[in-house]
Amino acid sequence: MKTAEIKRRYLAHFEANGHAVVPSAPLPAIDDPNLLFVNAGMVQFVPYFLGQRKQPWPRAVSVQKCIRTPDIDEVGKTSRHGTFFQMNGNFSFGDYFKAGAIPLAWDLVTKPVSEGGFGLDPERIWATVYLDDDEAIEIWKQTGMPAERIVRRGKKDNFWSMGIPGPAGPCSELYYDRGPEYGPDGGPEADEDRYLEFWNLVFMQYEITNVRSKEEFDIVGELPAKNIDTGMGLERMAALLQGVDNMYEIDEIRPVLDRAAALTGKTYGAKSGHAASESHPDDVRLRVIADHVRTSLMLIGDGVTPSNEGRGYVLRRIMRRAIRAVRLLGWQDKALPELLPVARDCMAPSYPEVAEEFDRISSYAYAEEDAFLATLRAGTTILDTAIADTKKAGGAKLSGDKAFQLHDTYGFPIDLTLEIAAEQGLSVDDEGFRRLMTEQRTRAKEDARARKTGHTDVSAYRSVLEDGGAVEFTGYAETSRESRVRALLDGSGGRLQSAGEGETVELVLDTTPFYAEGGGQQPDNGLITVGGGQVEVYDVQQPVPGLIVHKARVVRGEVRPGESGFAEIDTNRRRAISRSHTATHLVHQTIRNFLGEAATQAGSLNAPGRLRFDFNTPQAVPPAVLHDVEQQVNEVLLADHEVHAFITSQEEARRLGAMALFGEKYGDEVRVVEVGDYARELCGGTHVARSGQLGLVKILSESSIGSGVRRVEALVGIDAFGFLAKEHLLVSRLADLFRIPADQVGERVEQTVTALRDAEKELEKLRAQMVLGGAGAIADAARDINGIAYVGAEAPEGAAGNDVRTLAMEIRGKIDQKRAAVVAVAAKSNGKASLIVATNAAARDRGVSAADLVKGALGGRGGGNAELAQGGGVPASETVKLLGAIERAISDAG
Repeated sequence: MKTAEIKRRYLAHFEANGHAVVPSAPLPAIDDPNLLFVNAGMVQFVPYFLGQRKQPWPRAVSVQKCIRTPDIDEVGKTSRHGTFFQMNGNFSFGDYFKAGAIPLAWDLVTKPVSEGGFGLDPERIWATVYLDDDEAIEIWKQTGMPAERIVRRGKKDNFWSMGIPGPAGPCSELYYDRGPEYGPDGGPEADEDRYLEFWNLVFMQYEITNVRSKEEFDIVGELPAKNIDTGMGLERMAALLQGVDNMYEIDEIRPVLDRAAALTGKTYGAKSGHAASESHPDDVRLRVIADHVRTSLMLIGDGVTPSNEGRGYVLRRIMRRAIRAVRLLGWQDKALPELLPVARDCMAPSYPEVAEEFDRISSYAYAEEDAFLATLRAGTTILDTAIADTKKAGGAKLSGDKAFQLHDTYGFPIDLTLEIAAEQGLSVDDEGFRRLMTEQRTRAKEDARARKTGHTDVSAYRSVLEDGGAVEFTGYAETSRESRVRALLDGSGGRLQSAGEGETVELVLDTTPFYAEGGGQQPDNGLITVGGGQVEVYDVQQPVPGLIVHKARVVRGEVRPGESGFAEIDTNRRRAISRSHTATHLVHQTIRNFLGEAATQAGSLNAPGRLRFDFNTPQAVPPAVLHDVEQQVNEVLLADHEVHAFITSQEEARRLGAMALFGEKYGDEVRVVEVGDYARELCGGTHVARSGQLGLVKILSESSIGSGVRRVEALVGIDAFGFLAKEHLLVSRLADLFRIPADQVGERVEQTVTALRDAEKELEKLRAQMVLGGAGAIADAARDINGIAYVGAEAPEGAAGNDVRTLAMEIRGKIDQKRAAVVAVAAKSNGKASLIVATNAAARDRGVSAADLVKGALGGRGGGNAELAQGGGVPASETVKLLGAIERAISDAG
């Protein structure tokens, strides 16, 4: 049975049993700041389980795209680990519980294929339950599961929680016996390769607190509404139903593996056994390639692009592991153009968007491979030098810090460093490398903890939300209104009974016209008058969905919760921000008009009078295109289109062609903002009423902010007019100075700059002639010190570094090459002294090294080699001292 058919049957089974079918959230679409990607089927439902939002349906079913990378080194070595996987899940929010979930699962997996089920042999299915969950055991028995195939297990295996205070509960896992060829008899506790887990039914019935570890926590009591959260691994079920050994051999992955095997001349499975532990290294690498190429396809498809941080770094690491594995198997040409189209064809039946967006996806993937191959070339050069230096020094081990530098700075894989070093007869200080890696990870974790705002940090906000429900935002239609203060907080979670003048507070109203920062739009500012007090709002945030929090300073009197007040935003600021937000939509649409649909938004900032718009594109935008974008945007302003916002279904919005942002999760109902027929986008921000109200949009710059991501910055409205007015004054001033018409200023400035550069080049030549003019006379004055011709000279003050080096080599060249010679030239520039030393071959034959002489004179500083070395950084008054130190060193050496 094909994987896409398994997915269809799963959704159909639960839809027929009253479940709402919920689409998969995009991989990076999560509200939890502690996660980079959706890593479980229940992630998008967490707000419902935590009570942050009211669920729109009593029961739901989904097939969720997931990414997990903590066990990335295990990919290919086991039958279970994959970076990208799909999780089938059915969920109940206070509706059915164990007596509903267990029969639903049993019915689907054992029902004949002809009747829409999976047709698994019921005699080969095992169930595990939590130690004291007698209720689940009885229900399993009632379905027909014999007692001898129901196993009790402890908290480690059969009790589920999110690792934080909140809902938790026992679980029951389903396993399938694949037969004696996969391992020993005895059930899941004996061998989990033979007995493959494929479904986990979680019974969320308790509230836990004081969570110390996965197995150490306190149970507060039972939840008022018991929930069901199940997860069936789609790839694992496909492996079972397709009769293959592991997830890498199913129909969505095996063709990529086969193509990689064909490229590299390997025969998959020829040297491996059935069990994952019996896998040949070549087969492990082929699985890594297939898994990682598919993962890369899905991540880029959901809007992630390779970079050096966050989600982009995870993608980059996965792609480079795949490319590296192909090369280790013998394929030295570009691999992704051969493999990515195969992954596309495998996944398109379930996710047609990867075929529709393949031009965009492949452009980023292929550019990343090109960049990595260049990294490999550069890293290999650096590594070769490090190996040569180690051997020259008589060492047998490459230092850990050099291996770490190659890995951290150049992206050079440590396994490649180990391999190349071994080929040269060297080992690597693996312990030192691991220590540096651990230190880096520790720093990263500490930084992440400092910025963490996870579920445990928002409990106070959640409490306020539970007490009064969601705050109604009225700012689309009004800029001021009467409201009531629901709560005052001190910023660290504590409730306040009052706040006086000068204090900073967080204030929650029942309803508010203040826009909370989101979607790239900056928050509103303004005033809230409460009784005899008044607060100045300087920030507005939404720490949990549905709760709008005003951060404010009390500027007069005293405020208390429960009092009525009047909230009024700064309308000038709001209008300026709204102009910028509408301008961002126009810039987005216009850039796509010129660059194609691959130019998708990657971030934005809408501030008063200015905007910043980030978008994905593999190449820089030519200045001529940027000019055309600006002109077309301003033509839209002149057309004075109506700006209209309306609520519709997500399906209808897609039909209308409304743009949605990659990585964003939208509900069933979405807000669409239209600018005439020109731009249509899903958006929750505030906008102007007509495009003409923007006045003017002036693009200031376009630049790169990362691999494949560009940034446009622009001014809007009066700020754009002000900028152009200043430019006009500048051009007028230059026209007056040059005594030419304003339209000739650009050409004249260009001519002047060219003339100045030519003059600078002539001055450089003259300076060089002055410096080098006396080289012959200086060489003639060489003194003999222990049989070495020594010249110590000072260059003319202010001489350029290149000229000083040239002078030293010119003097050396004018000394009889049969004589051992050392030339030292000191120079002064900007209050500092520098020193350059050059030796000829005869001096080097006597063991004289320029690098040693420089380091000796400068106390260990300086760089270079035996022939030519330099250093500096000491006060200019020490030039004579430096030359004297060189002379003494030569004398002492004799």
